[in-house]
Amino acid sequence: METFNQRPMNSVHSSSHFDNFKDTALGLVSTKSFPAIVGTADMMLKSAGVHLVGYEKTGSGHCTAIVRGGIADVRLAVESGVQTAEQFGQLVSSLVIPRPYPNLDIVLPITARFNKLMQEGNYSRLSNQAIGLVETRGFPAMVGACDAMLKAADVHLAAYEKIGAGLCTAIIRGSVANVAVAVEAGMFEAERIGELNAVMVIPRPLDEMEQTLPLANCWIEEREPLNLPVNIKEQVQVAEIEVLRLPDLTKLPTKITEELWNDE
Repeated sequence: METFNQRPMNSVHSSSHFDNFKDTALGLVSTKSFPAIVGTADMMLKSAGVHLVGYEKTGSGHCTAIVRGGIADVRLAVESGVQTAEQFGQLVSSLVIPRPYPNLDIVLPITARFNKLMQEGNYSRLSNQAIGLVETRGFPAMVGACDAMLKAADVHLAAYEKIGAGLCTAIIRGSVANVAVAVEAGMFEAERIGELNAVMVIPRPLDEMEQTLPLANCWIEEREPLNLPVNIKEQVQVAEIEVLRLPDLTKLPTKITEELWNDE
């Protein structure tokens, strides 16, 4: 049987591009709630030298944390993530791919960060604060939990996340003590209104965690450029030159005085 267009895939990409991926690995851990995947990702980041690519939400409450790094680091991070997800009772599956093929990186959303809200020149007033997550089944229960948390402690509602199957997660920020008190109040209110699914408190989030979590636009501020006067000295010098500039003597009328020489 004849075959056509059987060009190897590695000919599509340069060897230098392939070298960037040959010594790295891809790690994935999937859970059944958003607070569980955030806690799992936090543990993965703190247990090994990996980078958090982001989260993939596939519906029905399933979320996957994606990390990248050296093969040994990714294996260790995924192992720690699996143990954390099992402790939460939310583990779905996990996977480690050593040296993923470049075509996999191009097609799947695994090489760019998701929810990139910290754009260049912007920053958040809620950065470097503890994170609290309360997930409910049903939007009214989440709104009620948000109201209870904001009234119970000095915290700020950063954003909320929907992952399907009626699951909604409120994300709050504040000091560790305030977040812990607020989450407890949100739990009781969510159970009173509807169904509480999961909760999570992260005391010291890393920078990569900050960049992957959703954040409402009201908390993002643009850094205003510092306007400084430019070339002040040059302008002063030009002004002085203009003041001291002499007229063109060749264009002025001149008076020739005649001198008489008297011979003695």
